[in-house]
Amino acid sequence: MIIDDPRVKTNLSDLAAALASTGDSGLIEDFLRCLLTPAEIADIAARWALVKDLDAGLPQREIARNLGISLCKITRGSRELKKPNSAWRRLLKLTRAET
Repeated sequence: MIIDDPRVKTNLSDLAAALASTGDSGLIEDFLRCLLTPAEIADIAARWALVKDLDAGLPQREIARNLGISLCKITRGSRELKKPNSAWRRLLKLTRAET
């Protein structure tokens, strides 16, 4: 599929609804490990780590050094966090509420 294929939105929405309905983080992790390659898993984990580090106030260059990722990815994460009603900001808030 290509990004403009309407099935992308449909299937992504279906997947998001399925994940949201489980309420089982272990099942979701197992599913992601089946769905994604090891490199994709590492990339997603690094992106989540960079968002948490940005939220904690760490400098972008330190994050890049610690996680071994580009400043471009970190800048993108920073921009996403600054958006009104950012999905990343909302998820961070939810994860803080659970701990």
